[in-house]
Amino acid sequence: MINVLVVDDDFYVAKINAHYVSAVPGFRVAGIAHSAAPAFAAVERGGIDLILLDQHLPNESGLSLTRRLRRLGHDIDVIMVTADRRSESVREALRAGVLHYLVKPFTGDGLRSRLEAYAHLRGTIDDATEMDQARIDRTLGTLRTAEAEHAMPKGYSERTVELVSRIVREHGSDQQLSTQEVSELAGISRSTAQRYLKLLAESGKLRLTLRYGDSGRPEHLYTGV
Repeated sequence: MINVLVVDDDFYVAKINAHYVSAVPGFRVAGIAHSAAPAFAAVERGGIDLILLDQHLPNESGLSLTRRLRRLGHDIDVIMVTADRRSESVREALRAGVLHYLVKPFTGDGLRSRLEAYAHLRGTIDDATEMDQARIDRTLGTLRTAEAEHAMPKGYSERTVELVSRIVREHGSDQQLSTQEVSELAGISRSTAQRYLKLLAESGKLRLTLRYGDSGRPEHLYTGV
């Protein structure tokens, strides 16, 4: 069993990510932290194999925490989860020893693929006393294939994801938008807006609430997180 520490400053997102991890066979959520200090304390106590680590944390960034863990000799693997798409941020994360760099928003399937690839990589290396070049290439290739195949769910456009996310986020966490309102603001059909809003809510990028009216059928309302 691979023990995972889920770290995200947003309680709602952390809960969703923990749910995603728990749904993958062979993985167990060993703890949830919302800032660097309790995350570091959890690693110090032991029993953590992998950290699903948000980059933007209060007081100390995920990247800084990763570097500190490396400096102190903690043998912990890290999957960074962040909305930061800047090339320099990716470069810094790789140099710090981050195994995966997962851009928000992502789906449960997107995370599952990376966890499964990680489990395969870990198992292959742990079971071998030495590896020839072909086996190394195959093992690392599995990791890269998982990243490429799930960068964005099939049938979705990264540009539309960013557009819908920005529209809801710009209205803040105190103003709820309906699917119809997002459709009109984004200039897309209601059904398209509904698909993208569902994707973003499932990935923890937006927050979904239900409002019940006289019809008995709840209206889906979305806010930024």
